Amino acid sequence: MARITALIENAGQVLTCAADAPDLVGARSNTVVAIADDAIAAIGTAAQIAAAHDLGSAERIDAQGGLVMPGFVDCHTHLVFHRSRVEEYAQRVQGRSPAEIRAMGIPMGISATARMMREASEDELVESAAERLAHMLSFGTTTVESKSGYGLSTATEIKMLEVNRALGARQPVEIVSTFLGAHEFPDDKSREAYIAEILDEMIPEVARRGLAEFNDVYCDDGYYTVAESRAILERGLEHGLKVKIHTDAYSHIGGSMLAAELRAVSADHMNYTAPEEYAALREAGVVCVVMPALDFAVGHTRPFDARAMMDAGLTLALATDMCPGCWLESMPFVVQLACRLYRFGPAEAIRAGTLHAAMALGRADRIGSLEPGKQADVAVFPYERYEDMAYRLGRGRARLVLKAGKVVFDDRQAAS
Repeated sequence: MARITALIENAGQVLTCAADAPDLVGARSNTVVAIADDAIAAIGTAAQIAAAHDLGSAERIDAQGGLVMPGFVDCHTHLVFHRSRVEEYAQRVQGRSPAEIRAMGIPMGISATARMMREASEDELVESAAERLAHMLSFGTTTVESKSGYGLSTATEIKMLEVNRALGARQPVEIVSTFLGAHEFPDDKSREAYIAEILDEMIPEVARRGLAEFNDVYCDDGYYTVAESRAILERGLEHGLKVKIHTDAYSHIGGSMLAAELRAVSADHMNYTAPEEYAALREAGVVCVVMPALDFAVGHTRPFDARAMMDAGLTLALATDMCPGCWLESMPFVVQLACRLYRFGPAEAIRAGTLHAAMALGRADRIGSLEPGKQADVAVFPYERYEDMAYRLGRGRARLVLKAGKVVFDDRQAAS
C-alpha cells in the first residue's frame, strides 16, 4: 500500500489529458488526485483512493471547486533577453513600415536584441528572466523551453545557456535548454565565417559543457537556407543535440521537409507549410508548434492554418513564443487566442498546451498529463469547467500550482 504525501481534493473537474482520453482532456468529476512524493500515485474517487493507499500523513490540498489539470508546458520561448523592444512594437502597431521605423532611429529585430545582450551581465539576465518565469508560473506553467539565439557569438550564446542553467537551479519551473546560434547573422562577420563558428566552435562547446538538449535553426527566406540548416542540424546530431527547427514563418523554402527527413522533435511556426507536406511530417512524428500570440503580436498576414493541420492528423502544440517581439507570459491567453482566432476547440487547445507540448520537448513520458507514475506537475484554476479557460477572456491566473508534488504557487486566498 503506497504512502500518499498529498491529496488534491474538492475539484470541480479534473483533466488528465491522457493520450487515450476520448474527449482529449479526460475530464472527470468527483475525482481526487493522490501524490506520492514527486509523482502521481492515483486518480479516482475519494473512496477508491482511501481503499488502496495509506493516507495517514497526506497533506490535504483544497482545490476549492476549481479545475485541476496538468501544468502547462511552454515549448517555444526566447525567455532570456535584455531590455525590451517596446519602441519598435509601438510603431508597428500604428502600421509603420520597417523602413519608417529604422528612419526614426529605433533599433529593430533580432540584431537589436543581440546588441543589447552584449551589454548585459549574466546576473542581470538571470534576474530579468526569473521575473518573467514567476509570472509564467502564476499562469500555471511548470515547464518552459528556453532558447539561446540573441548572442550571435560563441561567448554570448554560451552566456545565455549558462543563464538557463542558473534559472533551473534557483526557481521551480523546469527549464529545457535549446541552442539557437543559427537565429540570425551578426553584423561583424561574414555569413560563411559565422556558420563556420556555429559548426566548429559553438556546437562542440555547447555539447562539451552539457548546456543544451536541442539544436535549433531559423530556416526561412532571409535567414538560413535549407542546405545551411541541414549542415547545422546534422552537426548537432553528431554531438548529441536533438533537432528542432523554426520554419515556414514568412516563406516556404523547404524547411518542413527537412524537419521530416531529420525526424525533428518539433517544427515551429508553420505559417507557409504546404498541405502536401503534412503527410511526411505526420509519418515522421514531428510535432508542429504553432504560436497564435506571435501571429497576433506581429499582425501576421498569413496566420497558420491550424484546422487544416489538425484535420490532416498532425500533432499540434501551443506555445507563447515569449520574446521581445511577443512579450507574453500566459499560456491561458494562448488557449483563448487559439480558440477564438484559429478554430481550436477548448479541449484541443488545452491538450496542445499540455500533452502535445510535452511531446514537442520529448518529455511526454513524464509530464503533460495527470497519470499514475508521471511527475506531479499540477495547476488548479478558478474555473467550474475547462471550457471557461477559453471563454473568460483575459483571465488565466492559477489558484494553485504544484511542481514535482510540491506547492510552488498558492493564490487561494485571492479573490477569483
